[in-house]
Order: sequence, then C-alpha cells, then structure tokens
Amino acid sequence: MSNAPFRADHVGSLLRPADLLAARDQHAQNEISDADLREIEDNCILEAVAMQEDLGLTSITDGEFRRASFTHDFIDKINGVNFEKNPGYYSGDITEAKSKCQLPPFRAVVSERLERPAEGIEVENFSFLKSVVNKTAKICLPSPTMLHFRGGRAAISEIAYPDMANFYDDLAFIYREEVLALAEAGCRYLQFDDTNLAYLCDENMREGVRQLGEDPDELPATYAKLISDSVKGRPNDMIICIHLCRGNAFSAGFAGGGYEQVADIMFNQTEVDAFFLEYDDERSGGFEPLRFVPNDKKIVLGLVSSKKGALEEVDNLKARVEKAMDYISPDQLCLSPQCGFSSSTTGPNKIGADEQADKLRLVVEAANAIWA
Repeated sequence: MSNAPFRADHVGSLLRPADLLAARDQHAQNEISDADLREIEDNCILEAVAMQEDLGLTSITDGEFRRASFTHDFIDKINGVNFEKNPGYYSGDITEAKSKCQLPPFRAVVSERLERPAEGIEVENFSFLKSVVNKTAKICLPSPTMLHFRGGRAAISEIAYPDMANFYDDLAFIYREEVLALAEAGCRYLQFDDTNLAYLCDENMREGVRQLGEDPDELPATYAKLISDSVKGRPNDMIICIHLCRGNAFSAGFAGGGYEQVADIMFNQTEVDAFFLEYDDERSGGFEPLRFVPNDKKIVLGLVSSKKGALEEVDNLKARVEKAMDYISPDQLCLSPQCGFSSSTTGPNKIGADEQADKLRLVVEAANAIWA
C-alpha cells in the first residue's frame, strides 16, 4: 500500500449507469424499497469494479454510485447539519455568475452540536467495496472544509458554537471517528475531495469569502489544521490524499488561478500523504508551486480531462510531466484525470461511458510509458 497513490490513478466518481439513475428515481417515488435500490447499486458497483480492474487501474472505487452528490450525502448524515438554499446564490449563466462572485446553490447549516451517527456514514459501503475488489479499494469522502466554506460563520449557530474553535474540534472529531472506523474495516487508501483550497486561488471566490466575513489569507492554515486533526491517529500504513477541484459539472468548471497562494501552507502544514491537483488546462496555472512540496509527499497530476471525450496525446502528457519535474522529483509524481466523471447525478460531464473508459485506459498507458 506504500505505493499509493499509484502512478496511474483516478479521482473516483464515474458516470452513473442508466438503470442506476432509474432506480434512484423509483426509490424517490417510493416505488422500490431501500433493499431493492441497494441490490441494484451492488450490481452496478460490481460492473464498475470489473471495468476499472480490466483497464489496469490499481485503485478501485465504487464510482460513488450510492450517492447523489459527492458531498451532500455524506455531510447530511452528520447530526446537527441541514442544507438550505444559499441566500447569495446567483442562478443565471455560469460565465456571468463567475464575474458576480457567485456562491454555491446550497450551503450546509449547523443548527446544533455536531455528532456522528452511531452506525457511521460510509463504513458499510466501503466494506462492500473491499469485499469485491482484487486490488486496492479506495474511498472518497468530502473534505471536512466543505462544512464551513460555503456559509462561513453565518451558517453556524452561535448558540451551539459561540466559539468557532469548538466547531472545528467537533468536526475534526467526527471525521476522525469515521476515518478510524474505516481503517478498522480495512481501508488503507482514503481521499478527501476539497473544492475550497482550489477556490481560494481564484480572486472572485476570494472576494466571495470576504463577503461572508472570512479572511481568505487565513483559511488555508485553518483548513490545514482541520484536515490534519481529522486524520490524527490513523494507522501508519493508511494513505490519505486530498483532491483539489475547481468545479466539475456538465463539463464546466467554476474557478481558476494557480496554486501559488495556498501552496506553501497546504503542502507543508496538512498532514496527508499526497495531493491530486487539476492541471488539465490553463485555469490551474503553472507547475512552479510544486517547489513547495516536501520530499515525503506525492503529487498526482490531473493532466487528462474528464470533461471532454477527445483523447490527449501520450507524448504531450509525457512532456508536461517532464516540465513538472523541473520543480519536484519524478519519484513524487503520478498521473490521473483532473477530476471525477460525475460529481453528482444531476451534473455528469458531457462524455459517454466508452469515452470514460478510454480516458482511464489512457492514464494507465501514459503512466506506463512515462515511468517505464
């Protein structure tokens, strides 16, 4: 497991099959039971596992097939949290919304002290995945920062949490409980999906943070401590990664800007093993911020786009990896798509299942060529 993240890796979410989406709709209409839905999810996950392993991937996910959203389904299970429409959300054109410092459509609202449900959140789902993979089962969870960034202090009850330090302590404790329970179930490869650290590289998003009464220059250190506290006590052989995302819906992104503003603090103060970084287009800036990466951490370069079906050239991918080597050791680098293929059931990227497979196959082929 010490090789994770792997030379050829991927972020996690996969396009949901049509029969799974239909089953979700039926379940929402009370036309099928919880057990019926889970059986269909199981079957779809089995097919997704076989697809990933056949393509030569070593890290295998469940495609997030049991979730409607990469973030909501997990966070909504934490006692004391509800989701509500963000009062500052701009619902017009995406391009115009970017210039208006738009906030996300929904925010998590903390109305009382946080508590993890007794049965856990993803432990049962991971146990099923682990039981059906022949390689390394990887689970993806929303970063704990997702419970704060979208609403800030205003979305957290001052009655429940008059002191924000207690909020962060409780949140880290809940995540720590979940991480340790997953470890006990056999998980040795876990990824946090975090849009917020990448959003703090975008000046429009930073202005949105200021409008919430937060300081975008202070949040990277606050979030680094929160994430580090959330994984404290994990087994020595449990690999923790963070995937930074600039938005991933309908083949569109929502933020830009190089990693320079967060790189030093993020790489050196966050107690994790690796970072998945989006580098599929000019939004992400150059590789210069990789100079801050310490020698004991890995970087997974998201050079292959999950947003479009056209395949990248292996030689071009190799050239970009070599460019990154100007700032970081080749032993610390891996390759992946820049994001998942369907961060939610309502916003899948505009590519087909065959194109998805081709993209993942390309990652494997390119990694074999680059690190032969």
